[in-house]
Amino acid sequence: MFHAETSRGNERAMNPAETPIAIAADHAGVALKDSLRAALEAAGHPVRDFGTHGNGSVDYPDFAHQVARAVAGGQALFGVLVCGSGIGMSLAANRHADIRAVVIHNTTEARLTRAHNNANVACFGARTVGAEVVLDSLSAFLTTPYEGGRHERRVAKINLSPPISPAGQEA
Repeated sequence: MFHAETSRGNERAMNPAETPIAIAADHAGVALKDSLRAALEAAGHPVRDFGTHGNGSVDYPDFAHQVARAVAGGQALFGVLVCGSGIGMSLAANRHADIRAVVIHNTTEARLTRAHNNANVACFGARTVGAEVVLDSLSAFLTTPYEGGRHERRVAKINLSPPISPAGQEA
């Protein structure tokens, strides 16, 4: 479980066993994030936890941007974001160049979004999906390779407007 697949489109990650998975949550997702971090670490993945670490109210974009910068900059193999619905985190992360953040509700979505969309950030809703489903979905996300081929031209068309660069400025 949780053995991340390096595939075409994620060339920056030279060795999945040494490249961390970036993870973060807002106050609504902190408990689920902590469970996911523990499962990833138990499977031998290095994890870079960007917080939050408590239940006090925080602004989800602050955490989504940190994870997106780590993935876009090659310091993380994949990103995992958790908030109440997963939607806010996805919206914020997708403002970054080369980030394809998706809200995942089940293993089928996890597999398809990796295989067809080369998604690199998985977003989960702590208030919308059960913990066991999230664990199974994250495993499917990390182990499914990007198929490339007919999907390449579509994925290449995703970045249209100037996104936020890894340094935090509009590109």
